[in-house]
Amino acid sequence: MTPRVREILSWYGSENPGVLNNMARILNHGKLGGTGKVVILPVDQGFEHGPARSFAKNPDGYDPFYHATLAVESGCNAYAAPLGFIEAIARDFAGEIPLILKVNNSDTLYSSESPISSVTSSVKDALRLGCAGIGFTIYPGSSRRKEMYEEIRAAAQEAKDAGLLVVIWSYARGEQLSKEGETAIDVIAYSAQIAAQMGAHFIKVKPPSAHIEQKEAEKVYKSEGIKIEKLGDRARHVIQSAFNGRRVVIFSGGAAKGKDDVMEEVKELARGGGFGSIMGRNAFQRPKEEAIALLNEVMDVYKGSL
Repeated sequence: MTPRVREILSWYGSENPGVLNNMARILNHGKLGGTGKVVILPVDQGFEHGPARSFAKNPDGYDPFYHATLAVESGCNAYAAPLGFIEAIARDFAGEIPLILKVNNSDTLYSSESPISSVTSSVKDALRLGCAGIGFTIYPGSSRRKEMYEEIRAAAQEAKDAGLLVVIWSYARGEQLSKEGETAIDVIAYSAQIAAQMGAHFIKVKPPSAHIEQKEAEKVYKSEGIKIEKLGDRARHVIQSAFNGRRVVIFSGGAAKGKDDVMEEVKELARGGGFGSIMGRNAFQRPKEEAIALLNEVMDVYKGSL
């Protein structure tokens, strides 16, 4: 246990020892263990986008063991996936890496301007499989956000009572948001605030662009001189929006892109005080040794930002 991890745990004073223990499991695991920084491998894309779109680029990815092995060998803090992938590997990897069960998921076989994910597993499943926490997606901006907020309220209460960490994927999306607005700085910061208010321990958001979606927010950004020109500045503002940095905010890796683009983005997020990255396609769509090298380079950036 390091002073930094103890400091982070102190931000969650209402939580029981079980939650704090599981948070410490993740923060103290892997190559970034003890630093307060995290890199998590999430593999929910097979469910969310389909197997060919997710795994054909690197066919090893069709096998759930590939992803768990990649997370362990690269030194990730945790591995997150839906029920089927976790069930496939939980026994063989018991004790090797903290697991996060993604308890709701959506698919691309049906699209709607009012997105909502289906609840596909439970806190009981997470306990049965030895997970350290649950993951849950909300879509602020969807006309069905009320249902999602009520679902995560119930799931978070049950998870916390059972001593599990709660990770919220907070992805703004809906009829009144433009496509550009889904990653706008004001929208991403708002999404982080909503996740924090819903009781998330870790918050996952997309890296924000300099676009401002809401006219009323734009007035404030200009009048108060909030810096948003550089990604590092925008990351700092998003973290500020999550209780002034007293909640762990990690940024998604997004769509697959070249290594140089991945690393430049990560460097900016680290400059802005990002707690880490939760990187899926940009890792597992590469051959294993290349993926391990990339994840290790990402970890080195966060470690060097301390």
